[in-house]
Amino acid sequence: MKKDISSREDVALLISRFYDKVRKDELLAPVFSHVDWPHHTPIIVDFWCSVLLGDQSYRSNPFQKHINLPIERRHFNRWLELFGQTVEDNFSGEKATEAIERAHSIAGIFQHKLGL
Repeated sequence: MKKDISSREDVALLISRFYDKVRKDELLAPVFSHVDWPHHTPIIVDFWCSVLLGDQSYRSNPFQKHINLPIERRHFNRWLELFGQTVEDNFSGEKATEAIERAHSIAGIFQHKLGL
């Protein structure tokens, strides 16, 4: 049985496996090809730890980091698909469900702000 997301290590595993998929994805890889992954990955982990675990380690504005990316609704759809798959492949439980719900909420807000 899969465990739930309950620690920073769990979030780091989720993010690592998720962005491994993103970097190989035909649609998403080109959008994120400029990213310095060794630098950016801990920041993404901080963001999701703040969202899911309430640890307040993320202190930036995620929307500002994405505002100039060449993204459309189809990119968000694919991102959500891969994120959901990665969560479900690795975790099960209340926090896992919350992670998927939060991802959809965040994507909706971003799309609204971007006028998509």
